[in-house]
Amino acid sequence: MTENEQIASGVLAALENSGGRPSLLRAYNCMTRLRLSFDEAAGIPDGLADAVAGLPGVLGTNVSGTELQIILGPGKAAAPADDRPQIGDGKALHAKIRAKNATPVKLFFKRIASIFIPLIPGFIACGLISGCLNVVAKVAPDVTTGPLFQLLAIAGSTVFFGMNLLVGRNTMEEFGGTPVLGAILGALLSHPNLAHVTLNGETLVPGRGGIISILLVAMLASQVEKQVKRFVPEALSLFVTPLVTFLVSGTIAILVLQPVGGALSDLIGGTATGAIAAGGALTGAVLGGTFLPMVMLGIHQTLTPIHAELLARYGVTILLPVLAMAGAGQVGASFAVWCRTKNTRLKKIIASALPVGILGVGEPLIYGVTLPLGRPFLGACIGGACGGAVQAAFGVGAATLGISGLPLAAATDNIPIYLLGLVCAYIGGFVATLVIGFDDPVETADDPSSLSERV
Repeated sequence: MTENEQIASGVLAALENSGGRPSLLRAYNCMTRLRLSFDEAAGIPDGLADAVAGLPGVLGTNVSGTELQIILGPGKAAAPADDRPQIGDGKALHAKIRAKNATPVKLFFKRIASIFIPLIPGFIACGLISGCLNVVAKVAPDVTTGPLFQLLAIAGSTVFFGMNLLVGRNTMEEFGGTPVLGAILGALLSHPNLAHVTLNGETLVPGRGGIISILLVAMLASQVEKQVKRFVPEALSLFVTPLVTFLVSGTIAILVLQPVGGALSDLIGGTATGAIAAGGALTGAVLGGTFLPMVMLGIHQTLTPIHAELLARYGVTILLPVLAMAGAGQVGASFAVWCRTKNTRLKKIIASALPVGILGVGEPLIYGVTLPLGRPFLGACIGGACGGAVQAAFGVGAATLGISGLPLAAATDNIPIYLLGLVCAYIGGFVATLVIGFDDPVETADDPSSLSERV
């Protein structure tokens, strides 16, 4: 049996034993986590998180509302069963975070973020291609006129070419509508022939409003479709429902939602770029230093469509390199804990989680080390502020979503500066944690995982 099959079997067994299988609504994954969504009335079964956290190959768990997130890491880079970071799961903190993140507004933004999760592999593939081509163009500009370079340039921009269709489809699906209707509405708002149409003395602009317009029209269409189905006889629904949904939603989109989306898109793009341009290093320090608390409060979900909009408008997002420094601060802070702690189990946990932390997967370090220890979490925030200041001061942009840490360097438009910021975040988190200090958990023979009880 492969490791994947062992993990799947263990999760299914834990579900059966906890009685939670009937209340499981959905199982899906992002780049590093398996996510189990449960019925709101039933909630997450008692004991399920602890049972899953004890499975070989699982790096940790996190609870967000009625969703259990099982952290596996990229390629399931896990430590042996006895060395997993369950020593610092921070259960009490998870309970507080769960209560805070269960508000309707945060759950709504979480749904918006879920629209973009399936697109992340596409962003990574195209972003890395574009980043590598940027390096090649600077080193050997003569090759940019060759057919191979031009074909790769087309490949690197593919995700942006089809983004409106993909976002429309995913939005429609997320809000309970027919996915293909969201896709064709995205195609409608992007159609180049819109430029030949004049309404009320104004020429229509293909793609106006970008991602924001697509989100608005697809959310509207999902509700229109549900209402149409209520009144159309089942025998006619196959023909009438999609036609009426498309015509009604498309008309409202052209006349109302696209102009509104255009205004919101301009506001988002101008605010994000203007804030960094005006505030420079100070703005970067604030964003890099506060991103980890934003993650803990669930506010970071609001940034996903902003990243996507910046990518669609400018080809890069200047926010991602800044925010990625928070994870680098975690690495520096955790390494400082490793240097100072006398707890052998904690040392093993950090040693197993640091490699994936450097690769941009910070959950094992957050939930297993810095958050339950308390003060190292603040040290990580300080490290993030140091790195964020560097990224914002030089306006580093990234042509992708979904990756962070060291791998993100290849997708940035200024690799040396990005790496400099990364080093500053490592050092900042390390030094800040050494200065702030922490209460080293005492490892006892009968209970070696007493960290969460001491915090």
